[in-house]
Amino acid sequence: MGIQNASASGTFLIGGDLPVNRLGYGTMRLVGEGAWGEPADAAEARRVLRRAVELGVTLIDTADAYGPEIAERLIAEALHPYAPGVVIATKGGNTRPGPARAEPVGRAGYLIQCVEMSLRRLKLDRIDLYQLHRIDPRTPLEESLGALKKMQQQGKIRHIGLSEVTPAEIEEAQKFVRITTVQNRYSLADRRHEETLNYCERQGIGFLPWYPINAGKLLKADNPSAQTLAQIAAHHAASVAQLSLGWLLQRSPVMLPIPGTSKVAHLEENIAAAELKLSQEEWAEIEAAARS
Repeated sequence: MGIQNASASGTFLIGGDLPVNRLGYGTMRLVGEGAWGEPADAAEARRVLRRAVELGVTLIDTADAYGPEIAERLIAEALHPYAPGVVIATKGGNTRPGPARAEPVGRAGYLIQCVEMSLRRLKLDRIDLYQLHRIDPRTPLEESLGALKKMQQQGKIRHIGLSEVTPAEIEEAQKFVRITTVQNRYSLADRRHEETLNYCERQGIGFLPWYPINAGKLLKADNPSAQTLAQIAAHHAASVAQLSLGWLLQRSPVMLPIPGTSKVAHLEENIAAAELKLSQEEWAEIEAAARS
């Protein structure tokens, strides 16, 4: 498949008024291993961000915990002033005490500080989509979301989202603020949040699947599905990773995949998946193979 444009993935209106191309880009892989420390190649990281926008990506997902703080800084270095239509979505409320370690903190004062610091690092007056990175079980949800609502009322946040939640948690959150997106782990090979995706589709809530490719087990030689997927991919001059992204895009109109990478070549491969056109029978075959 040749290099295409993310606009081929179609558009979605976050909150009914914020248009984005459905195939976006996630920035966790821009920083060091375990979302910790500086990137191995900072210049390449900035090239990836600029190339993503060149290829029509309008939804760039990040978090203050990536680095920590490093991914947000790289975004501003590479892209500010931002091109018209580019939406920077960030997250807060999940501290990073070390590599591959995280601890949720949902206290109001801390979240307000998170928003203010993300605004400063990203060089923004308003964050279009601010997501509570994790619900803190030690803090009442009303307190955490109340802080974000306060920032929204001050014009510093446009839309509010959640991450790693169930339908019941979304409904509880909706008592305090309007939830416009949900970011849960989900992929062709990992369907653990099927119920949440179905709920989001019924409610018109954008669903950002993190770790959206997760093709590792689909590529193992001893996996019975690997050969079938490789044959389908070869028939369409595509990779299994591209099939995985294409399947996500056709799975639901509210799906907003945000595949991440630290390499321009891999980014271009991911974006090309937006053009992948298969029959419903082929998509069903892919899904069945991944489940086997």
